[in-house]
Amino acid sequence: MNDELNRGYCLSILNEYTQSDSLLKHAFAVESCVKAYALKFDENQEFWGNVALLHDFDYERHPSADEHPFAGAAILRGKGFSEEFIKTVLSHANYSGEPRDTLLKKVLYACDELAGFITAVTYVRPSKSIDEVEVKSVLKKMKDKAFARAVSREEISEGAELLGIPLEQHVGFCIEAMKNNKTLLGL
Repeated sequence: MNDELNRGYCLSILNEYTQSDSLLKHAFAVESCVKAYALKFDENQEFWGNVALLHDFDYERHPSADEHPFAGAAILRGKGFSEEFIKTVLSHANYSGEPRDTLLKKVLYACDELAGFITAVTYVRPSKSIDEVEVKSVLKKMKDKAFARAVSREEISEGAELLGIPLEQHVGFCIEAMKNNKTLLGL
């Protein structure tokens, strides 16, 4: 079996390079959203999910724009991952120069910042449960520039546009995908 299709192998790489609980949960949140889109679009859920799982695996060790995700691409190349996998990982960073010319690249980009933002919205709910998060509350928080200021609202909006899906629908889809994995996400 191809290792890039083996979630256990990809998870071992993620755990080897990532110690931060919040970064691990981010990887699982993006994986949840991307796999849900793979199911919706009748694509390979394992491949799509593993790309999402590893999109930021190098970030903790290589957080600068000069290094991330380029260091991760080199590591994955050394482990024998396909160029398709590696280029998709690279495509999530605006500054990588990798075009978003496949559906998976578009989905990964569209889900990355949004998954982080939905998580932030969940943490400010009284119960800290994603079950309380609604599309309207996410959209309202997006207008508050002081809230989760490191999250790019522009990238969230661009992602929905790339997919040709209204922002409200994209947000709702990702909330539902994350609800389906709320235990793993700690939400």
